[in-house]
Amino acid sequence: MEIDTAVDRGLELATIPLLMSSHYRVLVLDGISPKGVEVLDSEKDIEVVVAKPKSESELLEELPNFDAVAVRSATKIPKSVIEKCDRLKVIGRAGVGVDNVDVDAATEKGIVVMNTPGGNTISTAELAFTLMLSVARNVPQADSSVKSGKWERKKYQGTELNKKALGIVGMGRIGSEVSRRAIAFGMRVLAFDPYLSVSRAKSLQVELFDHLDEMLPECDFITLHIPMTEETKGLINKDRLKKCKPSLRIINCARGGLINESDLDECLESETIAGAALDVYESEPPAADLPLLKQDKVVLTPHLGASTAEAQESVGIEIAESIRDLLQTGTVRNAVNMPNVDARTLETLRPYLDLSSKLGLILSRMIGGRCETLKVNYAGKLREMNTTSITRSAVMGFLKHAGQSEVNEVNALKYADSRGLAIQETKISEAGDFSELMTLRAKRSDGKEYQISGTFFGMGARIVMLNGYNLEAVPEGVLLIMENEDRPGIVGSIGSLLGKHNLNIASMSLSRSEAGARAWSIFNLDSKPSEELLEEVREDKHITATVVVEI
Repeated sequence: MEIDTAVDRGLELATIPLLMSSHYRVLVLDGISPKGVEVLDSEKDIEVVVAKPKSESELLEELPNFDAVAVRSATKIPKSVIEKCDRLKVIGRAGVGVDNVDVDAATEKGIVVMNTPGGNTISTAELAFTLMLSVARNVPQADSSVKSGKWERKKYQGTELNKKALGIVGMGRIGSEVSRRAIAFGMRVLAFDPYLSVSRAKSLQVELFDHLDEMLPECDFITLHIPMTEETKGLINKDRLKKCKPSLRIINCARGGLINESDLDECLESETIAGAALDVYESEPPAADLPLLKQDKVVLTPHLGASTAEAQESVGIEIAESIRDLLQTGTVRNAVNMPNVDARTLETLRPYLDLSSKLGLILSRMIGGRCETLKVNYAGKLREMNTTSITRSAVMGFLKHAGQSEVNEVNALKYADSRGLAIQETKISEAGDFSELMTLRAKRSDGKEYQISGTFFGMGARIVMLNGYNLEAVPEGVLLIMENEDRPGIVGSIGSLLGKHNLNIASMSLSRSEAGARAWSIFNLDSKPSEELLEEVREDKHITATVVVEI
């Protein structure tokens, strides 16, 4: 799938429709903060069920009866469970990582997956810095030694942070907080993050590197603050560690698997590097025979990044508020599988979302066959808006009303991609006679292209162009769309046929390129025409296409 228009990182907007219901059920698992539970429980239209972590078999039985679920890291929500949850609208993860949720399966199902990226920022940054100090000064080893009755001052001589180079991989919220603390300790801070701008790096007072392999040899310490993906798995391995200083110490409070544990053990054993501190592991809890457990040069903690009273209360409240707002108002915050939108922006966007969905519906009905490409163009004032959500709505309308009933705003783009439908979004300044104009174009497999344009003026939304023909029609109710040869009497005969079948015309719009050429018409009807009537219309050899669209 291709989206031509670039959008700023973290500024995309999208929305889901208001979930009109009088009662919602939310399952809260894994010991979410009681204050978070209170946020949900205080709402009259929300029923909260609090339970201990659930197994897959238990979830298969219970989760289909809920509208939302909130978890931490103990409960896993796999594809097998998600596929059975037709009622479920949102999965909330009280924490940053969503490794325990099959996000792709949720997206396919149209379920929003949310996390709380800001709630444990400080707690994780502080732990990373604590581990860096601990591995630099051998604090845990020295503590254990003294408690065993020994006094080994020389053995546990450490190194200072002052004037040392710290390499931060990933300069998001946590990485940025670590950098501030490192600067306060007099460290030289290096950074690798493909998404970090030069101006942002300057404001953080860090040295930005374009390539990780260029930064590593400069570092005395490295700390990781990136997600676990196919690209980042095993990012730190023995080939990279061999390029580092023998005095290097590495810290990982992000995700297990970012460091190849067997390679790390080998490099510690051979003194290729000096030490490591880990809060996360490839398998949690780590196996009893994990070689790193026997390494005296390693500091290990049991995934404590978010384990502070303040962080747990913060993420519990944050995820509860996000779930509540999505269920009650359609507001999306901190979703990992769709962009975010607040309630005020939602109200501003709603007319455009509605129009784009209708244009997508009409276009899909006009095509009546397999389509390879859907192009969405925004002209005039519309080009100044963040149109991501509008494009999603257009794609949803195009697919959903072409028989794909399971498509919604969450999974529309993914659904299009899986079906080989290329989505292209463009923006231009010129909107012709209008201040703003939205145009959808679709190309069929046989190469034939269809186009529809809409805008707002007068009393509301209007269709203003159809396959290059200018007209004006209201996209409401039942539309009879017709292409015909421009010959006298055709419109009259259609009117007579509709009258014969007791079908009233509410309004109509006609357009032609020139006398005697092709013409397009849109009739707004009071009710849907019967197949019998449509067959009579199609018997006219001068009428080349008829399409009925119910909006």
